[in-house]
Amino acid sequence: MITAAGLSPSLDITYSVDALRLGAIHRPTGVVRCAGGKALNMIRAAATLGASGTVVAVLGGVTGEFLRTALEEAGIEVVLVETPAETRTCVSIGSADTGALTEVYETAAPLPDEVWQLFTARTETTLRRRPGWLSISGGAPHGLGADALAQLVRLGAAAGVRVALDTHGPALPQAVDAAPELVKINRYEAAELLHLPITTALMDMAEQIRDRTGGTVVLTDGQHGALALNGSTAVQAEIPAVVGRFPVGSGDSFLGALLAELDQGVELADALQTATAAGVANALVPGPGVFEASAVQSLRARVVLRRC
Repeated sequence: MITAAGLSPSLDITYSVDALRLGAIHRPTGVVRCAGGKALNMIRAAATLGASGTVVAVLGGVTGEFLRTALEEAGIEVVLVETPAETRTCVSIGSADTGALTEVYETAAPLPDEVWQLFTARTETTLRRRPGWLSISGGAPHGLGADALAQLVRLGAAAGVRVALDTHGPALPQAVDAAPELVKINRYEAAELLHLPITTALMDMAEQIRDRTGGTVVLTDGQHGALALNGSTAVQAEIPAVVGRFPVGSGDSFLGALLAELDQGVELADALQTATAAGVANALVPGPGVFEASAVQSLRARVVLRRC
């Protein structure tokens, strides 16, 4: 079972156009609307691959109700935490002539203290009936302190579930030091966390993070693949030479697939192979966290693993 902490959901709209021209009127050739934000992308990806998914989601207004309905129709349980602010909208525009993706993202509204208190209470209640994983994705919303995500890590540990962390910025150091079971971040976030040059070897950074958490560390490196490290395994995955035009949500799809596999007792190396394939599959079609499970299985055979 996987439970996601959905602190900053969004309505994600992806437009496909033949060519994007500043100041011009465009008639999209395709439109995809889905429940988005990192946590929601992740849980949808995990559910696509067969995981039992629940999201504790801060949602508000008409947009929030649309997201709730979309998630439930996808077979994902929603534990609603209502907020007075309308849920944000994020727009991506894919241009076929250049392959470029233009993104316009609203900033999430500040989270009132009473909403945060309700969120933590409902998350704790949910975890008591759902053993497995708590996934914490994205940054802390405005209005919360830098220790907010660390509080969620400790809440998950106290509830007896494993905690996966995928965040950045000021919340990252304290959340890492709260010792989640799994840390999944990218090269740039790892370098910032450790105050190291971004050219530092992934293995060196992964080992330093593992020393702080005692758990599993997964570092992604864009088109160069990913590295996973725990007490018994160190393995790198090479991405197949398949280029997608819609990379938004690939990291979330990667994490969703990784947790879906680990939750079923799959070994870390095999889980990394599936996660890498899911990240690529996500980029091939519009919509973050949107792909076919069959595409992941097809791509998985093309992911090369190298033991370190």
